[in-house]
Amino acid sequence: MLPAPIHEVLQRVQDSADYMPAWQRNQVLASNLGTDWRDLFTSFDEKPIAAASIGQVHSATVKATGTRVAVKIQYPGVANSIDSDLNNLAVLLTASKLLPKGLYLDKTIANAQTELAWECDYVREAECGRRFKTLLQDEEATFTVPSIIDEASAAQVLTAEMMDGIGVTKGQNFSQEQKDWIGTQILRLCLREMTEFKFMQTDPNWTNFLFNTKTSKLELLDFGASRDYPDKFIVPYLEILRAASRNDRETIRDRSVDLGYLTGHESQAMRNAHVSSVLTLAEPFNDASPEVYDFRDQTITDRVRDLIPLMIRERLAPPPEETYSLHRKLSGAFLLCARLGSRVKCKELFANAMAKVQV
Repeated sequence: MLPAPIHEVLQRVQDSADYMPAWQRNQVLASNLGTDWRDLFTSFDEKPIAAASIGQVHSATVKATGTRVAVKIQYPGVANSIDSDLNNLAVLLTASKLLPKGLYLDKTIANAQTELAWECDYVREAECGRRFKTLLQDEEATFTVPSIIDEASAAQVLTAEMMDGIGVTKGQNFSQEQKDWIGTQILRLCLREMTEFKFMQTDPNWTNFLFNTKTSKLELLDFGASRDYPDKFIVPYLEILRAASRNDRETIRDRSVDLGYLTGHESQAMRNAHVSSVLTLAEPFNDASPEVYDFRDQTITDRVRDLIPLMIRERLAPPPEETYSLHRKLSGAFLLCARLGSRVKCKELFANAMAKVQV
């Protein structure tokens, strides 16, 4: 949605994440776990194994249990700078005059502030991780959710069981069967999150999904962006998806008005573009689609992108706030399947998921 020049600047900033110096890292650990924090571990690797925009990760071994763990340490001051940084971003985007009209920047920034605050709340993330582990107890043959190490976790430090899988997009030797299985399980999990849990891990970053070739399981990471979806939103949203699977344009339009995607006063061109975008996004679940949807051939992203200029120009209301995170995850799952070249029985997955809800 952002112009290419702005996107490139932000990407460079993200990619240039650096490590904290050891003294600063030790200060964060001491203030969160106590000055004797090293006594919690038999080993603690000084060099981080990963770094991102809000923190870095170290490998370690817990002394009490011998468990290999990943210790995520938040950069000092990150949580307190979110509002000012995003407000500065809003000024930059507005002053650049490159921002398309109709993006409702104030709503987008407010949503980003909420979600980034969640990402910086490691206590909340730990609770979400434990919740997902409970929800997926019946899926232990398919998914692994790392256990949280409570005694080594706090507001700015999150310690969890180390996972040994590799990023799902980094497996150069994955067979087509494995790629199909990975795409299938990630889409199936998305549908369970929407229809059963009404609770979703909404960060689609591909590095949050690891495939362990030894156990043939998917390992799930990073629950900071997890959130609930209230019935008042998710029930009519699922009605829209079901209508799209049946090519029911009238119901898509009516439920879209109920949810606030449309006001009912848009131009015919805008209504058509909105309904067409919904039908396109739901294409893998459509009754007329192949039993096995081949994401290697998908053009969903391109077709939706072609509709965006018109919708931005003529939309009369911002989407419900829940949409930002939900569509980010769904589109991310589709793009992941496309990146892998997965072949997925999407219609069957959708029918099985929808059979468990009253819509």
